[in-house]
Amino acid sequence: MAISLSSLQDILVPAAREELLPRFARVEREHKVDGSVVTRADLVMQERVARQLLQQWPDTVFLGEEMAAAEQARLLAAERPVWCFDPLDGTSNFVAGIPFFCTSLALLQQAEVVLGLVYDPVRDECFAASRGQGALLNNRPLSVPASGLELRQTTGLIDFKRLDRDLAIRLVTDIPYASQRSFGSVALDWCWLAAGRGHLYLHGRSSLWDYAAGNLVFHLAGGYSTTLDGEPVFTRTLAPRSSVAAVDRPLFDAWTKWLGIELK
Repeated sequence: MAISLSSLQDILVPAAREELLPRFARVEREHKVDGSVVTRADLVMQERVARQLLQQWPDTVFLGEEMAAAEQARLLAAERPVWCFDPLDGTSNFVAGIPFFCTSLALLQQAEVVLGLVYDPVRDECFAASRGQGALLNNRPLSVPASGLELRQTTGLIDFKRLDRDLAIRLVTDIPYASQRSFGSVALDWCWLAAGRGHLYLHGRSSLWDYAAGNLVFHLAGGYSTTLDGEPVFTRTLAPRSSVAAVDRPLFDAWTKWLGIELK
């Protein structure tokens, strides 16, 4: 099934501009059972994109973050290609008026992600990747720049909240990098790493719709990643996955060694 990145941009970019930006910092939040935030923007965006994708490619199925877990599991088990969509990654930022959020779309075929698109409407940056075309930023080739840094000189994008307590304490008391950030959008974290806006990454638990597209962008841009268990980040499951990454091989080796990861 041939699907171009440009055809997906024609769906995702206008939707984000028209459904997300007008509601930015102007919507009320609700809390889901797991404590995460959802807004009217999430729901409207998901409904619009699902409708357009299935109209254009009726032989696919659509899995969105704002669906019930049982429905997500049923769809993920489908033999047809599966769209995996996060309508608004960084909802807490979006509600608070913090301009770090995006919309993220991946296409799963069998055991791999074949297409990924992450769009930041505030900066009008569209990160895209396909296994036949590589990684792109606003339609220009994107490759992770070699850092030339030692581990202690780097900036790490670190989400402490979902890490094991002992590891979180070690990161604070035995600091391995020069600087640390936590921005609040997994999909954009991966893409900013791909663009060289950080050097290391660590997240204890993110969902399929959070990481599928962004991890593909980072991977095809030349970055290195694994889980805390030394496995590939992507696997076709709804179970949350940990993520460890670095922008070049020397840093990846040093970072995984510091974390005590044995690669499989």
